[in-house]
Amino acid sequence: MKLKGRVWKYGDNVDTDVIIPARHTNTHDPADLAKHCMEDLDEAFAGKVQPGDIIVAGNNFGCGSSREHAPIAIKGAGVSAIIAISFARIFYRNAFNMGLPILECAEAAADVKAGETLEIDLDTGTIKNLDRNKTYQSAPVPPFMQQLLDDGGLIPFVQREMREAAGS
Repeated sequence: MKLKGRVWKYGDNVDTDVIIPARHTNTHDPADLAKHCMEDLDEAFAGKVQPGDIIVAGNNFGCGSSREHAPIAIKGAGVSAIIAISFARIFYRNAFNMGLPILECAEAAADVKAGETLEIDLDTGTIKNLDRNKTYQSAPVPPFMQQLLDDGGLIPFVQREMREAAGS
């Protein structure tokens, strides 16, 4: 799967409370959550993010609470992927469970600048900076995680598996 988008750049320890403030977690609707995505960190984000845009961040992205609202809000805002030096483990799993691709790549996270355009190949882990003709390498998304992304997340994955099992 290939993705292409403009970069939104953030630093270390972007926690789930700034990704989607707790005062807005009374819904699971992606469109409602997207309206408030990143508002306590970047007031411009929700109004300016475009479908396909990519978040690039430092260490420990998604730390804090274990709520799934954070990846739902990011995906609902139209973000196609997140690249960071590292992710909080619960966020890592929640992102894939919600169908949001994430990659760990310290070199890209340190070098890429806000507003640049990236192209990501999830199958190979290749990240291309189209503005500066630079390439970075992360680990490819493992096949099982890729299947979760292809299906749109854990629930659609399980629903498909159940349909296929019933049909056999």
